[in-house]
Parts: sequence; structure tokens; C-alpha cells
Amino acid sequence: MASTAGETLAAAEQKEGEEEQVINPWEVSAKGGKIDYDKLVDKFGCQRLDQSLIDRFERLTGRRAHVFLRRGLFFAHRDLSDILDAYEKGEKFYLYTGRGPSSESLHIGHLVPFMFTKYLQDVFKVPLVIQLTDDEKCMWKGLSVEESERLARENAKDIIACGFDIERTFIFADFSYMSPPIYKNIVRIANCVTGNKIVGIFGLTLEDYGGKFFFPYIQAAPSFPSTFPHIFSGKYSNLRCLIPCAIDQDPYFRMTRDVAPRLGYHKPSLIESKFFPALQGESGKMSASDPNSAIYVTDTLKDIKNKVNKYAFSGGQDTLEKQRKYGANLEVDVPVKYLNFFLDDDVELLSIREKYGSGAMLTGEVKGRLIEVLSEIVERHQRARAAVTEEMVDAFMAVRPLPRMFH
Repeated sequence: MASTAGETLAAAEQKEGEEEQVINPWEVSAKGGKIDYDKLVDKFGCQRLDQSLIDRFERLTGRRAHVFLRRGLFFAHRDLSDILDAYEKGEKFYLYTGRGPSSESLHIGHLVPFMFTKYLQDVFKVPLVIQLTDDEKCMWKGLSVEESERLARENAKDIIACGFDIERTFIFADFSYMSPPIYKNIVRIANCVTGNKIVGIFGLTLEDYGGKFFFPYIQAAPSFPSTFPHIFSGKYSNLRCLIPCAIDQDPYFRMTRDVAPRLGYHKPSLIESKFFPALQGESGKMSASDPNSAIYVTDTLKDIKNKVNKYAFSGGQDTLEKQRKYGANLEVDVPVKYLNFFLDDDVELLSIREKYGSGAMLTGEVKGRLIEVLSEIVERHQRARAAVTEEMVDAFMAVRPLPRMFH
């Protein structure tokens, strides 16, 4: 059937819109720097996380929704309602998240999924597996095997410092856990996915190394409980899986969800976050290549103060008189965006927004409050990180049953 002029124009506009932003596990970019999350949800085919689902979450758990949920940092999902249905019926599930260890120091954005996953583990009292994809960083970052393994172990210390329950948590690195159970599932998944599908989902070409074509199966395998027979066996051998992650990881699990029914498993559910903005503004992910784009968990209080005051993009006016008269543009103000996700007090946040937006509050005052909030988070993390020993890392990464999985 021939296309009408309107359909042709609509298709052209859609193609142009898709080209304006590139979101995948290895690249995040957008024309003008700002991610259009509505277009991204439509393109990926996931669902918006609406207030009715958050209300149901609170009703079933008896706990207030995490600030990341209430304020929209986690904003999209795939079949989260299935997890809540199962929980309401008394059925069990497990959590799966991960980290690609490409740098020794994590920034605040890296902590977001682990802070949220810790909350989910506490609320639902369920087991958690955390994958450290040290093999991936050899394939994409050109790191040596030995350096990737070292970084995985260092990153594990930061993850443990988030406060996970060792009796419900198994952390594993791909190089050390490539055992028969996970490898069998990797091969099963690989036999369900064509090369054309990998190219279509991930945009790979024949110029890419072969490992990049194979890695998606490795990240998919922990979505299936049989990958961990030392944890999930017998009546727990076909549990549902909930994956908290940033939305750039969605392509991996779209592929996984396609494969799951063919292998006799539940489709994994996802709860997905936006990208945490760089200090300089909404330009996608923070950049490890620019230390001034992010607050790192190794930063001193002096570093935090300097970065916020010097680099955090302000929506305030350029003179005192204008600020008092017109107020700040809260839509572009980075300190307000950070406070939106890290200041838990709803009343205080509303007061700051009203005063700053009306001109009754100045940029320096807002940045000063953010410095206090971030300093508290980083100091707390540094104390917890300093208490993590090599023996603790060994204990979290030991292949073992989890004695308090659902208690």
C-alpha cells in the first residue's frame, strides 16, 4: 500500500528524532545535550512508572516509596506489576543488578542503582545477585584481564559499603564465576538469538570485535535462577527476577525477555532509572574522563564544595537584582535537580523550590545546602568503605547458599 504524504513526513520526523539521541549500553548522546525520555520509552517499548504503581508499591510493602521513586529518578519499568502481583500472592523473587568496573573510583551516579537496590532488598527481604562484568571492560575498554579483575574487586568494596545483607547477597565477577551453570545458560541464550538480532538491538558492525557480539548473553544469564544453583534450587529453581538498572541497559534485557519463554523461564522484570545529570547540566551520563563533571565517593569536603560552587550549572539570574525580581529557572538548575534526588525531606525541598523560584533565595544558598547534603552522603560512604576488608570481599563473593534468603 502506498504511503500518504503525511505518513512519509511522520516517518521522516521519527527517524530524525531517533538520530537526535543515541542511547545504548556504550553510548549516551543527544542533540542539544538533553535526553528525551518520552521518546526513549516509546522507542524501547517499556512502560512509564506512574503514580498508581507507586501507590500500590507502598500499599503492599507498608513502606514509603524511596525518594528515587517518589521524585521520578526511576521512571520506567517492564512488568513491575507482575512482581507486585507475585509478592501479593506470597510468591518469591530475587533481585539482580551489576556494575561494569572500568574505574577505581565511583561517582554519585554509580551509587544510585545500588542505593535503590539496597532499599528494595530491605523492603522485600529477598536475595540479590550482583554481577561485576570485568570481562566486558576487556572487550570495550581495552583493559587487561588483570586490571579488570583488580578494578572489579575495588568496586566490590564500594558496593558492599552501601550496606547489603551478606546473608542475602552474592557478588560475583564474570572471570571468576564462569562456572558450568552460568556457561550452560549463556550457550542456551546464544542458541536462541541470531547475529542479525544482535546487530539490530546493539548496533554492532563487522568491524567490532567478536567478544562484543557474545557479551550480551553473559549479562542476560543472571536473569535466570538456574545460573546460581548454590542459591536457587528445588522450589526456588524458577523464581521471577527484578532488575533495577539505568535505562541504557534495557537492550540487554529486551533480548533476554524474548528468549526467556523459549527456555522455560519467567521474563525478567525491570525498573529503570534516568541518567544522573553531570554538574555542568543535562548532557546524559556523567563522564569519568572529566573529574569535574561529577561528585566522586573519594572526594574531600573541599573537593565537593569547589565542584558545586564552580561547576554546578545554575538556573539563577546573573545579578542579585534580577534574581530577586525574576527568580531562578528550576528546570535547568543542577543543584535543585541534585537536591530533588538526595534531599529526603519533602517539606524542605518544596520550600527551597518555592523560595528559589520566586527570588527569595539565592544561588549561593541553594548550593550551600547541596554541599551539606552531598558531604554527608560521601562522608558516610567513605566511613563504610574504610571498614570493608579483603576478608569481607571474599565472603560476599564466596559461592555459597544464602541462609536468610527470604527471612
